Amino acid sequence: MKRRHQQMAGRWSQTVADSGQKVACIAPTVLRRQPKRVITMSSNVQKDLVGERADLLATLASHRYFLRFTVRDLSDEQVRQRSTVSELTLAGLLKHVADVESSWVDFILRGADAGTAAGAKDSAAGDKAEEWSARFRVGAGTSVTTLLERYEQVALRTDSVVATLPDLDASHPLPDEPWFEAGASWTARRVLLHIIAETAQHAGHADIIRESIDGAKTMG
Repeated sequence: MKRRHQQMAGRWSQTVADSGQKVACIAPTVLRRQPKRVITMSSNVQKDLVGERADLLATLASHRYFLRFTVRDLSDEQVRQRSTVSELTLAGLLKHVADVESSWVDFILRGADAGTAAGAKDSAAGDKAEEWSARFRVGAGTSVTTLLERYEQVALRTDSVVATLPDLDASHPLPDEPWFEAGASWTARRVLLHIIAETAQHAGHADIIRESIDGAKTMG
């Protein structure tokens, strides 16, 4: 089993080298051997951190890579292709995850009044449903390069905020929405964990969509 894990780690290291991506995709066995250094999608913003923030940002960077990796070698038309029974597309997922991450970082900085992925407080239920659906729609004129570049900028901002935020325990009340507990507040740490979970979930969606397009898989 140990040898198999080492082989998987080696394959992932080679995948990163071959893909030319700027984000690190590190297998769990490699993570345990490497110093806790945050590696973002751009070498221009790398923060030397230790402890909790390093672990959180390294985990988020890994899941971001998994999502970005699903659009490798695809055309703009292919990333907008519906390849499963779901309405989700690779382009839509990239757009949505970037929107969600950006809006939750706004929440970390300014609270619910900044507007979060939860939606606007004053919108009617039907408007909120349409707004949510729109987050997954990408116009024909939007290229995959544009989507990836925006996602990179969002990621760099998130990493900078997390690295410099005075206290991860700083919290804000959540928006007054039925899907949140009444009167609840989230810390910056809790928001970051939510972003990680959201990114990981949609990276899995994207992997299935990509396999349905041309058989390519992130692993296996």
